[in-house]
This record gives sequence, structure tokens and C-alpha cells, in this order.
Amino acid sequence: MVDTMRAVILKSHGPAEGLVLGTSPLPEVGPEQVLIKVRAASVNRPDIMQREGNYPPPPGESDILGLEVAGTVATVGKEVTNWRVGDRVMALIGGGGYAEYALAHAGHMMRIPDVLDFRQAACICETYITAYLNLFMLGGFNEGQFALVHGGGGE
Repeated sequence: MVDTMRAVILKSHGPAEGLVLGTSPLPEVGPEQVLIKVRAASVNRPDIMQREGNYPPPPGESDILGLEVAGTVATVGKEVTNWRVGDRVMALIGGGGYAEYALAHAGHMMRIPDVLDFRQAACICETYITAYLNLFMLGGFNEGQFALVHGGGGE
């Protein structure tokens, strides 16, 4: 495997013009981590806030944007037993999704069902599950009811 990868690099905070295609070192896989060959990544409000300089990455996480990815397992850490190279996965990560490879904690991943492609799966872990949790599990919304959602774009 190579030691560098292509990634969207944040050259300057502010508008999207501060993002450029560049290279970054390939992430090192920890014992409980999985390296994902990214096939799709979503764009979330925290990504935009980070790009604008208003939301720093969590300590120890990549400074490359991207919190949700979908792809295939490229490498597994030495303590990972439930994932294999080639598995189709989607994951919520602390950053680094706008790159060819991204690290995920093995427990923060889900298998991609056959009915979803990589683009669809890339927005499940943060976007879809957050909406589902808030509307159905916490909100008690039931089949046949209607809802008007304000701020669906994250603002």
C-alpha cells in the first residue's frame, strides 16, 4: 500500500474556495481501528462549520474534513475481529472523510445493506440516524402523521 493519499485539504478557513485537492499521509491504523477505502463521503453542517473556522476537529482526529463515509475495509487493526478486508461499510468518524482513505473505530461502523449504494450509505450514520432518532424514537412520531421540518439544511 502507498504511504500518501489524495485528500481535500483546507488551505484557508472561509468559503469553499479554501478547499483544494492535495496529498496527505496515509493514516496509521490503531489496534481498534479500521482503514476504509472511501468510495463516498457526505457533507454535514459540522464540516461546513469546520471549513469556516468555527468548529475545530476533536483532539487527536484528522484535520481533513468529513464525518461520514462509505467504502470498503482496506486494513484492520490487530484487535479488530468483526471486520474483514473488502467488507462494504459505512461509518461515523471524527474527521478525515474527504480523502481516499479514512480511519474509523471498529465499533463506529455498520455494514452496508445490499439495497444501498456507497453514495446512499455515506449519509446514514450521522444524517439519517440523527433525523430518525429525533423524529421517531425521541419524538414519538408514528406512521400516518405529518411533520413540517424547519432548518432541514442544518441552519
